[in-house]
Amino acid sequence: MAIRTLHHIDYGFGGRPLLADLSLQIEPGERIGILGRNGAGKTTLLKIVSGELVPDSGSVESPPGIRVARLPQGIPSRLSGSVFKVVAGGLGDRGALLAEYHLLSDRLGRRPEPDVAQRLDAVHQALDAADGWDAEREVNTLVSQMDLPAGDAFTALSVGLQRRVLLARALAAKPDLLLLDEPTNHLDMDNIQHLETMIRTWRGSLLFVSHDRVFLQQLATRIVELDRGRLISWRCDYATYLQRKEAALEVEALNNHRQDKKLAEEESWIRKGVKARRRRNEGRVRALKALRAERRARLEQVGNVRLLAQEAERSGKLVIDADGLSYAYAEKVVFADFQTVITRGDKIGVIGPNGCGKSTLLKVLLGQLAPGSGRVRHGTRLEPAYFDQMRTQLDENRSLQDNIADGSDKVVIDGRPRHIIGYLKDFLFEPDRARSPVRVLSGGERNRLLLAKLFAKPANLLVLDEPTNDLDLETLELLEDLLVGFKGTILLVSHDRAFLDNVVTSTLVFEGEGRIAEYVGGYEDWQRQRSANTTRKPEKKPDRPGKPPPRAKPRLRKLSYHEVRELEYLPGAIERLEHEQAALFETLADPSFYQTGGDAIAVARSRLAAVETELAQAYSRWEELDTIDRGADMSAS
Repeated sequence: MAIRTLHHIDYGFGGRPLLADLSLQIEPGERIGILGRNGAGKTTLLKIVSGELVPDSGSVESPPGIRVARLPQGIPSRLSGSVFKVVAGGLGDRGALLAEYHLLSDRLGRRPEPDVAQRLDAVHQALDAADGWDAEREVNTLVSQMDLPAGDAFTALSVGLQRRVLLARALAAKPDLLLLDEPTNHLDMDNIQHLETMIRTWRGSLLFVSHDRVFLQQLATRIVELDRGRLISWRCDYATYLQRKEAALEVEALNNHRQDKKLAEEESWIRKGVKARRRRNEGRVRALKALRAERRARLEQVGNVRLLAQEAERSGKLVIDADGLSYAYAEKVVFADFQTVITRGDKIGVIGPNGCGKSTLLKVLLGQLAPGSGRVRHGTRLEPAYFDQMRTQLDENRSLQDNIADGSDKVVIDGRPRHIIGYLKDFLFEPDRARSPVRVLSGGERNRLLLAKLFAKPANLLVLDEPTNDLDLETLELLEDLLVGFKGTILLVSHDRAFLDNVVTSTLVFEGEGRIAEYVGGYEDWQRQRSANTTRKPEKKPDRPGKPPPRAKPRLRKLSYHEVRELEYLPGAIERLEHEQAALFETLADPSFYQTGGDAIAVARSRLAAVETELAQAYSRWEELDTIDRGADMSAS
């Protein structure tokens, strides 16, 4: 039996509904990932499922006794007190009694007060009656499992720690259905992996919103997509969803093209004038009106952000030379004796736990902070652009256009003046939105605006501090493409593992005790190298003092003659298979094809399945051979 069912839900804020005729059934044990553009209604959907919002029409049903808990995207301002109190708040009345008991015990321990002692005794009895001491053990267990400082003030914690406390609060209620809104935001990689592990072992149902593609792939057993007010369910994992979604969009585009062509033909017919009207083909006129109504009702796919970085004059070959850098504050060493040389074209990721000093390192390398010791030397013709994760470059009270153009109605892009409204449209901001103050924007919209501000000025060094928070997946992938094609230099702080793998060429990793190590490649490459370092056997001592032990050469082989030929052949074969796949999709999308008979339909479907299998095998083989080929080239160099 479904633990929660939504029937024909409508919800809106005036004008076109945000959610229209939406139905969803959540089964026990399901882990459902919700996808959709910024502003598509994902958070609204979670609030309707939790019961915090009442839909305009439709119903939400579930069996009696079902418990639901939600982790919000932001940090609620009303929460205060100790970590223990906040977590215990997830238990409802029992949690409130526990929190009051601890508060009164602390007060009585500092100063005897008869009224306090009397109230403490009453709370003690109430806890006895409500099995409150079992609840205390549950809270202490959760606090211990999630490595939380029970006695610390909640408001004094970092955002990442506050998010973990709120997750513990949600889990304390032992919900049958857990709702998570962007749970990986502000969490470092260790905490994200800990969260993944915990959710995999949790037996309840999960409905979550996330832009973290690795998190989605690891956890989601079903994908639910909010697309133009509609809800589409894909009963598969995230990787399979991407393949099926691409095919569905191709079919949709084909059907829309045919409908538009038919509409154009009918419009041409109706305009033939008197001759056409004399025929009085009323049925055809009614059909045309129906086509027009269908065209008006069609919800076009939301456009993508147009990201274009203005590249300044090329910098010198040397970008940053850091030697013997150290930095500390309040007797805490952030990093010590750090050195690196950054050259033009490097794309460097910075990895480390929350609060380790990643942003501080960026500011020292940029010269915004003076190091405690060591030196930083900058190359020539350097034009940096800095994306600040706290978005302090945005003035909350000024409009979007004033934040970008500083009072002007024009911005210069690639040497040509553009009207600021047109430029902001590239970032999906409509004219009325462009004149609104920044404070009314959502998190994703603020990040888009900061990207617009960043790319409005030429740069050859992009310094990006957590640019992916709150961005929808489409914008995230466009940003990836832009950064990969950027010919300048990039310094990137991110906890998004897929983003790092897809963009950076090397990583700087905070390893604790002031050490920063450098690794070739992205996140997965760092993990492999770290694993190899920890499992490597200690080297034997040299036979003679001062003589280093011989190093074993890496066992890298070259491609055979036949493998070289195969590697050259595979791209063409993949292209031919993709063309055949597209042709089969087009054939199967044609309604007239299904009038040809069952055999032809079965053959086409069978061939499509075979082509998809052959394509997957070809891609896999090409990646295998290409990896060997590049490994041999790196070894030779």
